[in-house]
Amino acid sequence: MKIAVVALGKIGLPLAVQFADADPSHEVVGVDVSQRVVDLVNAGQEPFPGEAHLAEKLAELVPAGRLRATTDYADAVPGADAVVIVVPLFVDEASGRPDFGWMDGATASLAQHLTPGTLVSYETTLPVGTTRTRWKPMIEEISGLTEGSEDGFHLVFSPERVLTGRVFADLRRYPKLVGGLSGPGAAAAVEFYQAVLDFDQRPDLPRPNGVWDLGSAEAAEMAKLAETTYRDVNIGLANQFARFADTAGIDVHKVIEASNSQPYSHIHHPGIAVGGHCIPVYPRLYLSTDPDATVVRTAREANAAMPEYAVARAESLLGSLAGLRVVVLGASYRGKVKETAFSGVFGTVDALRARGAQVLVHDPMYTPEELTGLGWTPYTWSPGEPGDDIDVAIVQADHPQYAQLSAEDLPGLRLLLDGRRVTDPARFTGVPRLTIGGGEPVEA
Repeated sequence: MKIAVVALGKIGLPLAVQFADADPSHEVVGVDVSQRVVDLVNAGQEPFPGEAHLAEKLAELVPAGRLRATTDYADAVPGADAVVIVVPLFVDEASGRPDFGWMDGATASLAQHLTPGTLVSYETTLPVGTTRTRWKPMIEEISGLTEGSEDGFHLVFSPERVLTGRVFADLRRYPKLVGGLSGPGAAAAVEFYQAVLDFDQRPDLPRPNGVWDLGSAEAAEMAKLAETTYRDVNIGLANQFARFADTAGIDVHKVIEASNSQPYSHIHHPGIAVGGHCIPVYPRLYLSTDPDATVVRTAREANAAMPEYAVARAESLLGSLAGLRVVVLGASYRGKVKETAFSGVFGTVDALRARGAQVLVHDPMYTPEELTGLGWTPYTWSPGEPGDDIDVAIVQADHPQYAQLSAEDLPGLRLLLDGRRVTDPARFTGVPRLTIGGGEPVEA
């Protein structure tokens, strides 16, 4: 097959590599707006760090001629058996409405060069109904082809369900969901994904692991929104429990551990923030088509308020943060990932600045220059090398390096607020240590 993958980001590029790796006879062409990304891929080099096995697969597949990249849709799309779109969909922070700008542009570009017989699969998470009501008429109008006809094209939705850093493993572990606008389109999608993916055996699933046809694009769209929105709502509940536990002097983590020992309880863990491209975003996409989902809205509001809650706890213990030097540990939205999308660092920094604190930011994955470029004053610390004097430290991301932190690493420390519960209390003897849902302040 000739396969085009539109957008070579942290999901799209591993997908393109997976498709090229599945069969030596496949021709895979990736399309991206960034010339830098295209040049690096064509040189067999990864354009971003942190994805397991990506570098070695690129080094093998690109020189062998099985994968290449371009900025030109006219090169990638004509004659393709399948076009897979993984272009980002943004959400307006103020209104919560989806911004289709980039996806509209990519869809128009591919439609201009679409040829009969092509399967078009959207993997970007979408509001329910988008594939049928937005992409189908747009592609038909621009291409002049009819969706679902023998001499036209097939259109399906098949959500990506992987986590950056472990994409190749997740592609094998999780069923591939597809939903078409017609029976023949769905069948074409099932045949395509069966040809480019392998699956682990999963005896825990109700049916064999593999490609699952959900019967419609709308069902597949909702399945992706439902599985991610569930996590946001669950974390929202855990955060509500944590806030109550703090007032009652209860360690909520012991409560959650006890509750989850019963097989019908699956409470997630509380924390200072919910970040990333998925969990804080997809509930908003769901709400854009189901405005009556009060449970979803309340959970999203509860999670968004956690950075402010964490800073207020620190303030309540110290009396005032005005003029204090406070370091936020972790710019990334989660550990081991160099990405600030919807990271809790933003809300935490804003809450500290609003109280007159002198705010610094540290992240082992970012250089001081990169942190400065993001608008923060960098704090320098690395294991074995103490940083400058600091009054308060707030752990925002669970980078492994922070598990090794001690009071000696942060001279002058008056308070540690561990928003991810990754530090060792024994390393902070004599320093008050707060966690989210830990109950009373702990002096180790």
